[in-house]
Parts: sequence; C-alpha cells; structure tokens
Amino acid sequence: MVTQLVVWLNTVANWCAAIALAPIAVMPGWLSATLVAVVTGLVMLVFYKYTSNQSAIRRVRNGIKANLLALSLFKENVFVGLRSQGRLLLGAGGLLLLSIPPMLVMLVPMCLLLGQLALWYQARPLRVGEEAVVTVQLADSADEKIDDAHLIEAPGITTTVGPVRVPAKHMVCWNVQATGAGCHRLSFEIGEQTFDKELAVGDGFMPVSLERPAWSWSAALLHPREQPFPADSPVQSIEVVYPERPSWISGTNWWLVYWFVVSLVAAFVARPLLKVDI
Repeated sequence: MVTQLVVWLNTVANWCAAIALAPIAVMPGWLSATLVAVVTGLVMLVFYKYTSNQSAIRRVRNGIKANLLALSLFKENVFVGLRSQGRLLLGAGGLLLLSIPPMLVMLVPMCLLLGQLALWYQARPLRVGEEAVVTVQLADSADEKIDDAHLIEAPGITTTVGPVRVPAKHMVCWNVQATGAGCHRLSFEIGEQTFDKELAVGDGFMPVSLERPAWSWSAALLHPREQPFPADSPVQSIEVVYPERPSWISGTNWWLVYWFVVSLVAAFVARPLLKVDI
C-alpha cells in the first residue's frame, strides 16, 4: 500500500516537474541550481510560517531572550544563573518540539522534490558515441529465464558487448553505445514478455533515470521517473550506469550539499522580510 501511494505521488510530481523544472534544460548548471535552491528555501519558509504555531514560538523565543538577559545581569548570583540556564534548555527543547509539526508537513513534498532534482543533477546523459553498462536484475524465481534474456536492437542504440549472464546473482548485463541523441527506449525480451527502460542521450541537462526500480517504496522514491516493476515480475530492476556530472554546484552528489546550504541561507535572509519566527 505504501509503495502504491509513492507511485501515485511520483506520477503527480513527474507531471509538475515536467513544467516547473523544464527551464533547467536551457540554463547553466550553476544558475539553475542556485535558483532552485533559493526558491525552495523561500517556499519552505512560507510553509513553516503557516504550518507552525508562530505565537507559541514567539513566546518561547522571548523567554529565551529574557533568560539570556538574566544571565548577563546577575552573573554573581549562582541560584539565578542555574535557574536561567535550566530555562534556556527548556526553551530550546520547546522550540524543537514546536518545529516538529511543520517539518512533518514538509517531509513528503521535500522528498518528492529531491527525487525530481536528482534526475537532473545526479548524473549526466550519455553523449553520442559513449558507452554504458545496462544490468537487468531478475527475480530469484526467474532463474530459468536467464538464458532467454535478449536486448532488442533499436535506433540510436548499438550493443557492443553482451548479453553477459551471471546466474549466481540473477542478472544479465550488456554494454550499449549511444549512436543518436534523444530519449530512447531499451527493450528487453525475456521469455514471452518485453520490459522497457529509458536511456537518455544528449548534451547539457536532461532528466536521467538511473534505474527502473523494483516494487519498493524506498526504491520508487529514489527513482521516480519510471514505473517500478510489479512484485511478481520476473524482472526486478533495470539499471544504467551513467557518467558522473563534474561540478561543485550542480554535479553528482555535490548538488545536494549546494541545494541544502543555499536554501537555508535564502530562508534565513528572507525570514525578517516575511516575519517568520523559527
């Protein structure tokens, strides 16, 4: 049930991202990554404002300021100092508790957003002439079909090596070469069934689906672009090893660090303007 819910949410997220994130394809990586992070920080700040108890947060923050002032004024009074420090700890705990509801509200949309951003920044598409390893992971119960696994030739794709069958790991691998730009479909014939996987070829930025996942909510959340395979499917996943994107701002893995830092900075800078207490 959870996996099906994630699949439905991914369908909505894919539709929204196709419109909202389309400009990434025509922008420099540093610019798109910065704009996405800033907008995300502002949206999270607005979410926080309207899903948190601002009056309670304001009271707790005022109490913290009062106790800091008491520590400064009554430095020589041990009793007042200990009492103020205890109240400071309680105030910090109160702020933490008050932040939990808005964080829970933002958890799902943020996870969906990060899954969509990973499609653009986590890897780059193949360039024409480049090769990649494609791995089909079979179910344990489909061992007898491993010899029947074949990659169907299609325009824009050429098989250079394979199939290489690894019965011990229930997988079949191919080495494919991109011969034409575009969003291609890799089609695999296993027994009497056909299974597809997207292959992205081109320059610049375009959505790159690293894996068509198994029927698992976590795998579906990490790889949202393609429908996961049903639990009873003889194929459990199909993975393409794409090249890493070299950049400290919009490159593999680093994009997440940059997004996190810039979105936090944007939120704190805009906090006084939007009158949000955190």
